[in-house]
Amino acid sequence: MDKVRLDKWLWAARFYKNRGLAVEAINGGHVHVNGNRVKPSRQIQIGDAMRISKGQLVFILDVTGLSEKRGSASQASLLYKETAESIKERTEQAELRKQFAATVGPKKRPDKRARRKIIRFINKNQLSE
Repeated sequence: MDKVRLDKWLWAARFYKNRGLAVEAINGGHVHVNGNRVKPSRQIQIGDAMRISKGQLVFILDVTGLSEKRGSASQASLLYKETAESIKERTEQAELRKQFAATVGPKKRPDKRARRKIIRFINKNQLSE
C-alpha cells in the first residue's frame, strides 16, 4: 500500500470518530497536507507533513505509516510522528487554559437575590434583541 485517502487515514489514525467528521474537517479547511488545503480524496503517502486543527488544539505531524482500517490506539499512534514543536505548543496552551480556568469564575454560588438580578438582566437583554 503506497497511498491512502486522507479521510480514511485520519479515521484510522483516530483523529476523528468517523469518516464523515474527517470529511467535514477537511472541507472546512482544518486539515492541511504539505502546507496546502486539500480534498478528502487526496492520496497521502509516507513522509507527508500534516497540520490538523481540532478546536483549540493544533497537531503538526509527519506521516510514518498508512492504514485504511481502524485499529487500536497503540496501532494508530504508529501511523504518525508529532513534531516536538507541536507537542511543546500544545502543552503550553493546556497550561494557559488551566491557569485561565482557575482564575475565572465566581467565588461562590449566587444567592436568591443575585439569581433574581441575573434573570432580570437576561430577560431584559432578550427583549431588546
